[in-house]
Amino acid sequence: MKTIYQYIIGAMAFCSLTTSCNDYLEIYPENSLPADKYWATKEDVEAELMEGYTVLRNSVVSNLIPWGEFRSGCLTSSPGTGSNILQKLEIKSSSMYYCAWGNMYQIVNAANLVLKNAASAQENDATYNTGELNSHYCEAYFLRALAYFYIVRNWRDAPLALEAYDTDETAYNLPKSTDKQILAQIKQDLHMADSLNAAKEEFETTWETKGRATKWAIYALMSDVCLWDADFDESIKYADKILNATSNKAPRFMSTATRANWFSMFNPGNSNESIFEIQWSHEKYSNGIAQTNNLPYIFSDVQNSSYNQYKMCEPLLAEFVSDYDEISTNVHSNDPEAAGRTLYGTYSPGGYIWKYVGGTSRADKRTTTYYDPNFIIYRVADVMLIKAEALVMRSLEGNAADYQAALDLVNKIRQRTNLPANQEVTASSDATSVLELILSEQLKEFAGEGKSWYHMLCLGHFPSSHGIDFKNTFLINNVIKYNTTASDSWIRSVLNNENAWYLPITDNEIKVNSNLEQNPYYN
Repeated sequence: MKTIYQYIIGAMAFCSLTTSCNDYLEIYPENSLPADKYWATKEDVEAELMEGYTVLRNSVVSNLIPWGEFRSGCLTSSPGTGSNILQKLEIKSSSMYYCAWGNMYQIVNAANLVLKNAASAQENDATYNTGELNSHYCEAYFLRALAYFYIVRNWRDAPLALEAYDTDETAYNLPKSTDKQILAQIKQDLHMADSLNAAKEEFETTWETKGRATKWAIYALMSDVCLWDADFDESIKYADKILNATSNKAPRFMSTATRANWFSMFNPGNSNESIFEIQWSHEKYSNGIAQTNNLPYIFSDVQNSSYNQYKMCEPLLAEFVSDYDEISTNVHSNDPEAAGRTLYGTYSPGGYIWKYVGGTSRADKRTTTYYDPNFIIYRVADVMLIKAEALVMRSLEGNAADYQAALDLVNKIRQRTNLPANQEVTASSDATSVLELILSEQLKEFAGEGKSWYHMLCLGHFPSSHGIDFKNTFLINNVIKYNTTASDSWIRSVLNNENAWYLPITDNEIKVNSNLEQNPYYN
């Protein structure tokens, strides 16, 4: 974990993200930064929050995409770039690139620093009112909860740091907490953020409304966490806070079945459907460099030796092709552009993820000036399918009303891409059939958005119930279906061990912190 001095240096590099970090800072020697000097204004609090968001942004390519996609196999390496050990399920504790949790703990510490010191800034700044203070607390609780949700889904058990580390002299050799303890803390943080009644519905600018923690982002994360924690009624309750919101500032599902409507979520981004997305902009600069990214390179159909490049696996691409055939044959035979998700989610026949590459029409791509696609963490379609899954999971014995409500949500998403409502799965179908339909829609709707592994694991980690073997039905069998980089027998042998669902702690972390115990699968 970093010292506060290092955090300040990092925040300075990105101060063009905020209007309040140009002239407030005076650099002090490491380990001797007076807290009352740094936490002097509300702008200091803003700067620390921006550090958390910046680290999250820097984690997209190195962490969020690999963690959320490669083990499922839904993304695979383009020809010539090779496959990776994470995708092959051959990860080791020496694999620093994929197993380092440092970025998530940097976000945790940025949040902890705000929660510890924002009140001091208010004491020193007469213009810093309680409403602004509590709003900053809400953002800090959200960032800490989000970081720990990534940690618990990838390591299960991990240190639970709730104190700020503001000097090198602070001890941080914490033992691991259990996943249940971490999930309880995440939910407590989000309850705190909700109970303060200070989370904003919107900020002054669109990029802040979609790129900072609003009340809608807090609700979406809470719904997702509760689903993971088998707290299904709470998951539905928080999903409904978004889906049933009457505020004209609430995000809305964009139901119009056109290519332009669906693709607008990705180009230009920050759509009405967006809840929380990580921001870039070719119009904003950091140290004279435009805030663009390399997502269009990573997902491009043009091979570039400077980047690891990824495309959709063949089995998932075949499902997109099947959807396209159904749309073109039965719905809009004279208008191929009507197949919004099937065309603009992929780039057939190669299976490249067009949502990060595409320009304003099917015939063009983003130019390098506009290499600034955002990375979406939550949008309304996520919340709809989270609710659908929770409805079925709370009624495994069979409940026609819950199953129909879940199917209605799935079919809204299907019809938005001009697919007809599914006719094969009905309210009288068994739970497995409905859950398989939900998972299929999740894998297609969010292709390349860093979620496919979590969708499989969320269902797969539930214990067998009502005659359903969740581990095999939803996790192992689907990884075998989509992950073509490893043999079926190897995938089954690895994933039969539940400890192998989670990453090892790196060797360096074990050396530094003697209180850490390695995931037993990697011993």
